[in-house]
Amino acid sequence: MSDTLLIIEDEALLGSELARFFGKRGWEVSIASNLRLAEQHLANQDIDPLVVLSDMNLTDGNALDLLERIKNQINSSEWVFLTGYGSVADSVRAVRLGAYDFIEKPCELERLNLLVEGAARSARAQRRLQIQSQAHTSRYTVDALIGGSQAAREMRAMISQIAVAPFSSLIISGETGCGKGLIARILHASGPRAQAPLIEVNCAALPRELLESELFGYEAGAFTGARKRHRGLFEQAHTGALFLDEIGEMDLDLQTKLLKAVEDLRIRRLGGESEISIDVQIIAATNLNLARKVEAGQFREDLYHRLNVMNLRVPPLRERKEDLRELAPLFIDESNRKSAKNVKNISADTWDKLMAYDWPGNIRELRNVLERCVLLAVDENFPEQWLQLPNVTPKPLNVQGDGIFLPLDGSLSLQDMEKYVIQEVLNRTDENVTAAARMLGTTRETLRYRVQKYNLKCK
Repeated sequence: MSDTLLIIEDEALLGSELARFFGKRGWEVSIASNLRLAEQHLANQDIDPLVVLSDMNLTDGNALDLLERIKNQINSSEWVFLTGYGSVADSVRAVRLGAYDFIEKPCELERLNLLVEGAARSARAQRRLQIQSQAHTSRYTVDALIGGSQAAREMRAMISQIAVAPFSSLIISGETGCGKGLIARILHASGPRAQAPLIEVNCAALPRELLESELFGYEAGAFTGARKRHRGLFEQAHTGALFLDEIGEMDLDLQTKLLKAVEDLRIRRLGGESEISIDVQIIAATNLNLARKVEAGQFREDLYHRLNVMNLRVPPLRERKEDLRELAPLFIDESNRKSAKNVKNISADTWDKLMAYDWPGNIRELRNVLERCVLLAVDENFPEQWLQLPNVTPKPLNVQGDGIFLPLDGSLSLQDMEKYVIQEVLNRTDENVTAAARMLGTTRETLRYRVQKYNLKCK
């Protein structure tokens, strides 16, 4: 299929000559004799030109006026202007409006052809980037959060509402493996900064000195080995978003510098003398309780309040186990495609085991377990023997009154019993640690230790 070239020219002979010349070079040429007809074609999407070749001044106005009116309504097209006389004002305006180039008439057709071919290459590159961006954005939509549970529906509704808000910073909290990174990408792809970059860094993966140089950049000679200037992640994320994963692991000294950058929206490279203005949205994620770290003096309170403009808690998989019915087949199909398998039959006993397990590693653990099973499958049946889930137990039954029934048939370990009893008492006391400690006949500090040990939920 030929690329389309739209020629806007009110001189009939010149228009015909240009159409003939470019038609011989493989272009599908459309001609408009004035701006009104050109605008009608473009607005109605009768044509989708890769390049627009237009006279600057036509009988019904200046072509720059047309470009200014419709440049946001048309697909990525490059504009090349022909002008009978040079005008500094028009030249400056053409550049400001994003025109590819302009050339004075009369001009050699071969020179004009080189200009049009260059504009075509630029337009094709823009369209490729646009297609890639759309594919990336469509991958990270709120629908990527699978699940029909109440918790999943509430989370999707909250993310949809937050994404369109022009927030300056946000904290995503949740256990390891529950999908905080995916949610950060969805928030970015669904928000007003979607066309700008999302730069990610794991604060726990880098030592303090390296993390500082990565965040803020450095000048040549700032330290041993700094041979040339390096733009930091803040600069790379300018007009977009910076995703700080595992923010709770950041060194206290570096938190001070981060706070200043977030507050002032200005940074200074290591070894630099001048400050650089930035426009960055901050998305932080943590599997730790930052409020408790603030109380313990392990996280700056002012930074916590500055980042906590919005807070999104991601529920663990054990709180929405009904979503396993949708997640498990999805991950099995994904593994089937990777390993060229066709596993599709899941027995009732397998489902019972999947539903009985608490999935402390959340979505990440589920995906890895199912991938292992698919890789080791020999036919269409899901190989239950490769689940290898530790301590898969039926849920103990509550009896009437204040008691709890615990089976003594070996299906529960002592650790499982302790974990279940503590969680059940927390549930009955509305997650009040003081009341739960009183009910269990222990101290608040002892109970808090076990709550953290078993990663239980409490206030």
